[in-house]
Amino acid sequence: MNRCAAPTWSTFTEASADSPQTTAAIRRHCLVLKSAFSLHMLRLASAARRFSTSAGKSQKISVNGVGIHVVTSGKTPLPALLCIPGGLGTAETDFDPQLRGLADAFQVVSYDPRGYGQSRPPVRDFPVDFYQRDADDAAAVMRALGHSTYAVMGWSDGAIAAVKLAATNKHAVDKLIIFGGNAYMGPDDAEAFEAMRDISRWSKRLRETHLQVYGDDLQPMWSSATNAWLAIIKAGGDVCMEQARSIACPTLVLHGAKDPLCLPEHPDWFAKNIPNATLHVFPDGKHNIHLKYAEQVNDMVRDFAGRR
Repeated sequence: MNRCAAPTWSTFTEASADSPQTTAAIRRHCLVLKSAFSLHMLRLASAARRFSTSAGKSQKISVNGVGIHVVTSGKTPLPALLCIPGGLGTAETDFDPQLRGLADAFQVVSYDPRGYGQSRPPVRDFPVDFYQRDADDAAAVMRALGHSTYAVMGWSDGAIAAVKLAATNKHAVDKLIIFGGNAYMGPDDAEAFEAMRDISRWSKRLRETHLQVYGDDLQPMWSSATNAWLAIIKAGGDVCMEQARSIACPTLVLHGAKDPLCLPEHPDWFAKNIPNATLHVFPDGKHNIHLKYAEQVNDMVRDFAGRR
């Protein structure tokens, strides 16, 4: 099984690299890196450097009992494109180049998932079906905006929610673009999650960065996420495999060959198991291909999702 290089693990934990628990975690730390809060810090820093003004119209929409912060760009007569952020991501930190760059071809819709960004309260929690809940919230947002059919683009954890959305709303989702998500989890992932459960074991910089954002909610939030991932693994590790096999719409799977956070086996699995799926790999791409190669990705999305 392909693995990421171990040295980047030092940004995550102060535990000894010689301990059995940490050794097991290193074997599969790619998934933990994606799931953990370090991505939030990177997203915000990147967004602050690139963008200083809002990418579109912002509004709060009440769906499924919560207020969701939604950002839209482009005109309503255009076909709709829903962009689902990753873990701890928001519309403008995760999809600003798409909100700006695709408004000529789509009404681009993105949002802060419940418990993240400006969709707080509520405090983010993680029931075992939280990926499906995110998918259901996304579908409700699109219904509230009046879109009966639309394309979906999902990044990282948002790719998992996007798969579930396409599988459970076949009548609505006519194109799917995913990247950076995983299809399954295994025993090594469980060891890695347990190794990172206690935030006191995180690096000081990482812990203090996210305590500033989430305060006393951070530890219970992270413990809840860990419990949900462990429950998925205990139930067999199927994150979204069953749903992926049932997708009916054309699907574009993107991947950065140098992605340190998503193992290449996952985009390969999606491309082989989603009916009518195509895989495109960026040879020098990492986890944020839609940000690093925004113009190229936008052109691909415009061509793929714009065809009706």
